[in-house]
Amino acid sequence: MPQISMTVNGKKVSGEAGPSTLLVDFLRGDLGLTGTHVGCDTSQCGACVVHMNGDSVKACTVLAHQAEGADVVTIEGLAPGAELHPLQAAFNEAHGLQCGFCTPGMVMSAADLIAKNPSPTEAEIRSWLKGNMCRCTGYHNIVKAVQIAAANMAAGAKTAAE
Repeated sequence: MPQISMTVNGKKVSGEAGPSTLLVDFLRGDLGLTGTHVGCDTSQCGACVVHMNGDSVKACTVLAHQAEGADVVTIEGLAPGAELHPLQAAFNEAHGLQCGFCTPGMVMSAADLIAKNPSPTEAEIRSWLKGNMCRCTGYHNIVKAVQIAAANMAAGAKTAAE
């Protein structure tokens, strides 16, 4: 089986991956990073969102080989250390977690949004998160959490990049 190498959460990793191995399966199965969830397996739910070279991607639609040499960040790498990333803290504060299954994908998508637009409006947040589905209930607390995190980050809260 072909060998692939990439940087995941700041660490160089390598492993074997078949030509049809999905990035999400490589992350979960080979690297044990189970925070990246497989929800729908059809690219609709967003539970598998990770960052690849600074952009959010659905890891169930990216072949592991497409991540060769890439810099990948999963939910486990968003906040190195014991301190929560401001988005994780805001999801906790605003009760945006609900059952938690979609939360990693929501947080990773929201982190990408805030990196690209540090002060998103409610409409921009709702539009950005269209690719992420929560099957528990509404999105009110999730949107509120993203607003809180954006405000806290703008005010100088620590981020993983600092």
